[in-house]
Amino acid sequence: MTSTPLILDHVLSHEKNRADIVYMTQPIGHGQVLDYTWRDTLQQARAMAAHLQAQGLQPGARVAILSKNCAHFIMAELAIWMAGGVTVAIFPTESGETIRYVLDHSEASFLFVGKLDTWPQQVGFLPSNLPCIAFPLAPANPYPQWDQIVANTPPLRGDVKRAPQDLAMIMYTSGSTGQPKGVMHNFERISAATDGIVKNLIESLGDREDNRILSYLPLAHVFERAWVGASSLVHGKTHVFFAESLDTFIQDLNRAKPTMFISVPRLWLKFQQGVFSKMPPAKLNLLLSIPILGGLVRRKILKGLGLDHVLLAGSGSAPIPAELILWYRKLGLNLLEGYAMTEDFAYSHNSTKAINAPGCVGVPLAGVQARLSEEGEILIKSPGQMVGYYKRPDLDAEAFTSDGFFKTGDQGTQRADGLLKITGRVKELFKTSKGKYVAPGPIENKLNAHPMIEMSIVSGVSQPSAYAMVVLSETLRPQVKDAAVRAHIEAELSTLLQSVNAGLADYEKLRMLVIANEAWSIENGYLTPTMKIKRSRIEAAVENQVPSWYEQGGAVFWA
Repeated sequence: MTSTPLILDHVLSHEKNRADIVYMTQPIGHGQVLDYTWRDTLQQARAMAAHLQAQGLQPGARVAILSKNCAHFIMAELAIWMAGGVTVAIFPTESGETIRYVLDHSEASFLFVGKLDTWPQQVGFLPSNLPCIAFPLAPANPYPQWDQIVANTPPLRGDVKRAPQDLAMIMYTSGSTGQPKGVMHNFERISAATDGIVKNLIESLGDREDNRILSYLPLAHVFERAWVGASSLVHGKTHVFFAESLDTFIQDLNRAKPTMFISVPRLWLKFQQGVFSKMPPAKLNLLLSIPILGGLVRRKILKGLGLDHVLLAGSGSAPIPAELILWYRKLGLNLLEGYAMTEDFAYSHNSTKAINAPGCVGVPLAGVQARLSEEGEILIKSPGQMVGYYKRPDLDAEAFTSDGFFKTGDQGTQRADGLLKITGRVKELFKTSKGKYVAPGPIENKLNAHPMIEMSIVSGVSQPSAYAMVVLSETLRPQVKDAAVRAHIEAELSTLLQSVNAGLADYEKLRMLVIANEAWSIENGYLTPTMKIKRSRIEAAVENQVPSWYEQGGAVFWA
């Protein structure tokens, strides 16, 4: 009986059967790109694998990658696997302290350094004795260069096999609370999850030869690693394009003309706010309602966003407002939401064209079992289930039920047709001084649907009532010194507060909206590298101001 192919088996098959087909396209600056066929990709990966082995890499040794998304990230992962190692990818925007923690905790034997924006602030934290290898697009550095090593090293020969139970990667969570945890995944489970992802994509897109995707969300994050990186390695029929920079993002999109586009709620919101900055929502709604003209407007907007070839649009990583999904559907983009996490290799729930509803995150993917605990916590058993937390057996014991279901920490409800709705995080529920628990997530979604708001948090632990803190949209922020603009914002948000409160239970109603005095970003430490809000960090920063907010009159004011 033949065993089920693992991810590397698929890759070796593409090397033989799709050798001259372009797999990846990498921008190298000034509008120029390099194409890598399957043959090119595997030739480089095999040579680097031989080099790692020649440097004494031991079976199962951890090798880290610190880089923005690029073709060499994928090649390096293949090289590490072929050399017998375990991949440890680090978010390219992480602080020096976190990078050092991950390198030390994983006991990394090597580090690949690639495209980075904050290298000067990071390099000083690397262990002085850690051997490093530089990708072609890395910042200036003294390390041995990838191209030179590959040119001078005979590649590994033959079919390179890894055992199903071999560890493939340790994925460090982005750490919205405390130190990041290392989630261990073996080849059997990432292969099983990726097989399911590929089947799901083929059901949605058909088994196309011209599937195209732009890889720009961090490959260090499970969402991109599974649904873009791993799925392209298994399927073999996806042409992966990479983004050069934020400044060139629209050009990168238009080069790729993606048939599949996956993003996170914050970026879907920014796209919408970019459209609204050129055309007010009321005018746009009017134009969209006019026959023929509405169709032309829809096509023009999607083309301007670089999304006019998209057949499958997905959102994940965090909750997305239902109103935002409906807005994209009005444009003709059938945006679908999914739900998964690092611990199940992003293989849990997904919406389908047949079963979906704005505000719901989909139905269980093939092979996934889901149920709710008595407290309403979502419990998952997935083919992509992690092996455990690296060096933390104590956490493993806490993470699973006695019959092997993972405790997600999310609360939800499940409809009769299997559609799952997330109602909040178990740990994010907070109690006001009235003794009632408030779930911030659903209220934040209502606030975030407003075009003036980019992000929000709802808080109010032990206060008489809840409050919300909001970050204004990127287009509004530069205008807030204008008194007339401020007055307009206050009036709009006051109306929003009344509208949101009208749909809430008495104990959930917001006392006020507070406008943050700076945007929350990865750089100032208020967002994780995957753009999740660090709630406790924001709450700690304003802790001393909160009592005075409750003493003030008015419904909307500036922090």
